[in-house]
Amino acid sequence: MANMNITKRVIREAFVELLNERALSKITVKDITDRCGINRNTFYYHYQDVPALVEEICSIQVDRIVQDYPTLNSLDGCIQAAMKFVMENKRAIAHLYYSDNRSTYVSALWRICEQAVRTYVDTVFPEDELSGRDREIIIRYYKCECFGLIIDWISNGMREDILEDMHRLLLLRKGSTEELIRRSKQIP
Repeated sequence: MANMNITKRVIREAFVELLNERALSKITVKDITDRCGINRNTFYYHYQDVPALVEEICSIQVDRIVQDYPTLNSLDGCIQAAMKFVMENKRAIAHLYYSDNRSTYVSALWRICEQAVRTYVDTVFPEDELSGRDREIIIRYYKCECFGLIIDWISNGMREDILEDMHRLLLLRKGSTEELIRRSKQIP
């Protein structure tokens, strides 16, 4: 079991390295196996194909958010959590975003944004402070905002410093989440 996990990790790491170098459409199973020194049968023992590998990597990133950030006490922390893998692998994300497997990344990004926002809301605002319906509305709003900002940034070439811009936006909006919570208590 340990060797199987090590092999899968090596395959994933080799693939991400390759994805940081070239477009997804230019990466073959042979490229991956050559990079990590295994044969094709070993690759196919672990993964049905390259899209299955992409799906697992995206799923692992969602799980990593859950594990690495059991609590988040600020929206800034939320954004940092959602952007960690993206910032470490900008070229790979761009190659994935502009590939036929874009929907896999987009789906994972939705889950990452939701997990980060949900963790923040659950950490900062106890359940008795916010009704279930309002909690879900606020989570959906911030999830969409976070997702939209990231997708817009990726689709515009990742030129500006998104973390700096998002931090600035949060400073401009300081207190807005608390205001939402206050209003939730007042509106039946």
